[in-house]
Amino acid sequence: MARKIRIKDIAQLAGVSPGTVDRVLHNRGNVSPAARSAIDAVLKQVGYHPNMHLSGISLRRHYKIVVAIPEFRKGEYWENTYKGIMRAVHVYENIRIECKFMYYNQFDLYACRATFEQITSQSPDGVIIGPTFRDETVYLTTLLEEHDIPYVYVDSTIDCTFPLTYFASDPYACGYLMGKLIDAITPADAEYVLFQSVRVGDASANTTILRKQGFMGYMTEHDRTKQLHRLSFSVVEPERNSELIGDFFERNPRVRGAVVLSSRSSVIASYLHEHRIDGVRLIGVDLTENNSREIRNGHIDFVLGQRPEQQGYMAIKSLIQYLIYGSKVKSANIMPLDIITRENLDLYSEFSEVAYVDAK
Repeated sequence: MARKIRIKDIAQLAGVSPGTVDRVLHNRGNVSPAARSAIDAVLKQVGYHPNMHLSGISLRRHYKIVVAIPEFRKGEYWENTYKGIMRAVHVYENIRIECKFMYYNQFDLYACRATFEQITSQSPDGVIIGPTFRDETVYLTTLLEEHDIPYVYVDSTIDCTFPLTYFASDPYACGYLMGKLIDAITPADAEYVLFQSVRVGDASANTTILRKQGFMGYMTEHDRTKQLHRLSFSVVEPERNSELIGDFFERNPRVRGAVVLSSRSSVIASYLHEHRIDGVRLIGVDLTENNSREIRNGHIDFVLGQRPEQQGYMAIKSLIQYLIYGSKVKSANIMPLDIITRENLDLYSEFSEVAYVDAK
């Protein structure tokens, strides 16, 4: 692939300064006829198409953005957010942006707190946060506000904080929709089990809490709460799941629907399949690599997707617009929920590889 032609490359070829090239591209005047002629000749020669994200100020200043998101393995949910962020960094490559990733363990409140305590010492110009634990996020954002550092949320937002903007699906609506879907694909007299992952620090993830409220809202409205069971499972120690789940399904043969409020529904799908527990419909969240496999194998019926790659891309774009151009950004950006099944899975797998185009 040919290397992109940058403004400084054009300036060098034309024998002028980058600022002069910038003035020509943006029609700002104060350019001599000779310089303009030289620049036009180079533009024609290289077939240059101007990058509309670039301005003179971006050539001079270095911007440091800290990204605080949960650590991940290949194919997991937060890898998609990472991909979106890096896609944006590539699109805005003419702006001097340094992205420093500071990962934390999303299943350990204390590990999250230790990571958050280090962020302001990095002296960032802006911060992107994937919040898991509410109190730890409030602590971090209070520090950022004291230092007048703008921050953007992805995946979730936290009340009583003041982000520049956020990109997330509506977790209450997500939980409510999960309730509606599991009710639609199970018998009227079915019982249900709600799975929630075990975390160190006795605190649930912020999105899990809100999805649970939505799920319970549906169950209460439709008089299903008496048919509902709750079980914990372990993501970090899957060998414990036999102990945690045990003979639950043998003791509760009327359970025909299972809901997992996190991106780890594949853990439950695998458990049910390995233990030959049939006839239980399963609904989860997020199109991870493992969830995709279990959808394709018919072990997960529905997954609700919330476009994490697009969230990451738009988070960087919003910070750039604010930091460099002083642009006002929309404060709340609610992402659509995609209902993904085995029938449309390939469409979403394809979509995840498509570059996001800036809307003008």
